[in-house]
Amino acid sequence: MIAIVDYGFGNLKSVSKALSLLSIDSKITDSVKVIEDSESIIFPGVGSFGDCIKNLDDKNILEPIKKSIISGKPFLGICLGLQILFENSEESPGSNGFSLLRGTVDRIEFESKKLKVPHMGWNQIEYKKESPLFEGIPDKSWFYFVHSYKTSVKDELTDSTSNYGINFSSSISSDNIYATQFHPEKSSTYGLKVLENFSKLS
Repeated sequence: MIAIVDYGFGNLKSVSKALSLLSIDSKITDSVKVIEDSESIIFPGVGSFGDCIKNLDDKNILEPIKKSIISGKPFLGICLGLQILFENSEESPGSNGFSLLRGTVDRIEFESKKLKVPHMGWNQIEYKKESPLFEGIPDKSWFYFVHSYKTSVKDELTDSTSNYGINFSSSISSDNIYATQFHPEKSSTYGLKVLENFSKLS
């Protein structure tokens, strides 16, 4: 069973519906026991970095999630669920993330004002290294993005990049940790394939 973390925000029903279409067992939850007993965890992220961390603290599930990840349980972070894996974010100074990965989370900024923030819509991803998350998905496939912040990380963490005025990491991985800046649950056939591939990792 995949635990879909309920921290008060996020595309919980969209992710749950996508997994249901794939006949994958999942449960939306903020229960420590369910999270600990799950085979893997999906963290769908919508909202601000600081509010997310506060809600996790208020629900007393931040540390159990971190412990589950450290134990080796497969984890998929989506959008903000990618960003909270890092130490902090420019979006919420003073709020500490999971600090499981090293890197920075910065606002998307351009010298040109022609591109709007947030980055919203379909964009291609370009593979930088192999990942089981993208098995059966061609390079330069299109996925759906909605974000105002991006991560700057070491090359060895980056599975794919995308370009929106600047290049940024659109997916990352480290051992049992996987995360996408795009929303697979909103990304049609290839997005469903990402979720299916993740479900096979546990």
